[in-house]
Amino acid sequence: MENIDNMTRNSLEALSRDNLTDTARKKLRTEILCGIASLALLAAGLLYTYALGNPHPVVPQILYFIGFLIEGLPVIWAGIKGIFTKNLTNAMEILVGIAIICCVFNRDMILALLIPLILNVVHLLEERSIMGGRDVIDNLMNMQQNTAVLFEDGKETVVDVAQLQVGQQILVKPGMGIPIDGVILSGQTNIDQKSLTGEPHPAFAKVGDPVYAGTVNLDGQILVEVKKAHVDTAFSKIIQLLEQSEGICAPESRLIDRFLGYYIPFVLGVAAAVALVARDISQAIAILVVSCPCGQMLVSSAPMIAALSAATKRGVLIKNAKFIEELTEIDVVVFDKTGTVTRGELTLTDTVSYVDGCDVLSLAASLAVASTHPVSRAVVAAMKDRQIDHSLLVQEISGGGMEAKTSQGILRFGRGEWLEGLGVQIPENDDIPGSVSYLARDTQLLGCLCFHDTEREHAAETIDQLRQLGVQETVMLTGDREAPAKAIQEKLGIDRVFARLLPQDKLDKLRELSQGEHNVLAIGDGINDALALREADVGIAMGAMGSDLAIESADIALMNNNLLNIPFAVDLARRTRKVIYQNLVLSITISVSMIALSAFGVISALAGSILHNFGAFAVLLNSSRLLREEQPDAPAEEPEEPTIAEEP
Repeated sequence: MENIDNMTRNSLEALSRDNLTDTARKKLRTEILCGIASLALLAAGLLYTYALGNPHPVVPQILYFIGFLIEGLPVIWAGIKGIFTKNLTNAMEILVGIAIICCVFNRDMILALLIPLILNVVHLLEERSIMGGRDVIDNLMNMQQNTAVLFEDGKETVVDVAQLQVGQQILVKPGMGIPIDGVILSGQTNIDQKSLTGEPHPAFAKVGDPVYAGTVNLDGQILVEVKKAHVDTAFSKIIQLLEQSEGICAPESRLIDRFLGYYIPFVLGVAAAVALVARDISQAIAILVVSCPCGQMLVSSAPMIAALSAATKRGVLIKNAKFIEELTEIDVVVFDKTGTVTRGELTLTDTVSYVDGCDVLSLAASLAVASTHPVSRAVVAAMKDRQIDHSLLVQEISGGGMEAKTSQGILRFGRGEWLEGLGVQIPENDDIPGSVSYLARDTQLLGCLCFHDTEREHAAETIDQLRQLGVQETVMLTGDREAPAKAIQEKLGIDRVFARLLPQDKLDKLRELSQGEHNVLAIGDGINDALALREADVGIAMGAMGSDLAIESADIALMNNNLLNIPFAVDLARRTRKVIYQNLVLSITISVSMIALSAFGVISALAGSILHNFGAFAVLLNSSRLLREEQPDAPAEEPEEPTIAEEP
């Protein structure tokens, strides 16, 4: 018994994954023990029969019967539950259970023992061969650090990551995984962020830069302040999302459910007819065994796991069934401008003063210093070494700009439309190609500042690839002025552009584009575009790493800013749907062929217990093409902070 237990332990270690739950481990251990015990009983019965001359014929039958009880009863019980609960995932157990019962009544106890034993062994091997899709998630989970080096009062202490609290400081040495989301307080390093973004090139990080759990510190020691609890890190949310993605129910899987509802009665009818006509119960048993719908059960799940694996390697997170249902049908693509098709890194190009002696840049910077908006960052950067007034109590107006009360009146800096609504006369500057923000005191216009933004790398190539995939129209929605929006439109080849839109205007325009038979894909940064991403047939959030809102609002989240991942996702969805339909035809054809061969006595029940898995392996092999046909990575971009809002 000790040897058997050792065999079980070794098999368990070889077959189980590191993240199996205790319940799963116990179940696997039980299955292996039962299999070993049944094999031992079968071997004992055969030895008694052929080595000892079978002095008492009833003895081997008893041994076989005990083996049947060990291996066969769980299958029969699962089949009975499947019948009464109408759970078609137990279709295999229903058919095999009937076959085993027929073997018992036919007094073929060896076959009654071997059929469930072989089925369990082959299905265990089959489960282990699902082409590494689940291993992607397992590998990510293994990247989670369980411990961290807490730095307090000049001392280093190794603690459990779950015990870390926001505000504490940790040391991350070269080669260590970063255990928590935080901000670098001291030091600089290169960080491998491939697990989150899919980008192969390390990202340089310095003081003030965010770092994320699940990434690896490559070459420098850094001191990090904890910004999120262990359960709230971006990495933890991604793993939760991936776990949920495995349960995505594609529309084709519902078709399989309906198919199995007719398939089981059909198989039972064929088996009964063969038994009556051929008067050979063994042929009917063979039909029941080979007809197990293993391939049909994997028709949609295997391609989804393969697609999930391919997408995760590119930093593309798939959240729901829209990946198959609607992304494959999109014909209109709507882009946000700032931070999506442009880099959102504005540069101040010019300042214009309408009042003599007014330092427009200095006054604008005194307001902009309180904001993280791209325009504000550009203004502050343009001040360089000049002194900025930090004394103003600044209020940021959503969709407008910033304002503060001064001794001379209310100072405002932001969108021209916002200031016009407050009574400020704004001159026509539509001929200026860049973005323009205005400075005013009360209703007096003091000046304006002009900015330049650059289109994102691969933007034009992305739009061309989308057209090749059948997209009929590309649209850009922006809160910016029409002149800079038109300039970006011409550079990228976008079909239509709508400028000067507030977030609610974007939502209304998106609803207008969705009217009729159009399927709309919306792409934004996931922060100021959350409403549009939710409203579209499919929403894709770009640069979602570290942004909870981006992950929650979109159907698909891109953890990096690689625009080429958008046509990749569309193409992957279409290839996945194609593979699902191929699997459906393939599995049904193989099942019908197997049933026909069994009906004519070509395949025996024992051979059928092995051959019936041919359909499942064919489906798995066909699904694995989604991994082999994966598109090459595009050149990586430098990591960027998410854009907070459109230009004021």
